[in-house]
Amino acid sequence: MPDPTQASHLSGTNNDWEYRQKSSTVWDLFSNSDDPNVKLEVNKYIWNATLDVLDFLPIQTVDPFSGLIVTGYGTPPGGGRAYRATVHITDPALDARSLKVSLESKGGAVSPDTVRAVEDAILTRARQLRIADSKL
Repeated sequence: MPDPTQASHLSGTNNDWEYRQKSSTVWDLFSNSDDPNVKLEVNKYIWNATLDVLDFLPIQTVDPFSGLIVTGYGTPPGGGRAYRATVHITDPALDARSLKVSLESKGGAVSPDTVRAVEDAILTRARQLRIADSKL
């Protein structure tokens, strides 16, 4: 192992060399972190249920590490109004407080009752997925 103070091939400081020694692979993201400030967890049942329930909407952005799903406009089966959704899963618990849903239509705001109905559908599907998982 080269001595960082003697390494002439490094263009930066000793910190550059230390950084290279600490660098990791993408798979390290999935291992338990020793740093309590790093928390990258979302509930897999809510995540999958969201994708199931909102499968009629085109996905624009997904970030499973922060729990964010952003969709484009789409029309639900049997519906005439187009919606788009932003879903944020904030916690690894299978709990209503872990789910934040925001809906928008091309005409403007969506009623809170519609948002609540979508949240309920996602949570119901998440519970079904968890029950099916426990039977395996």
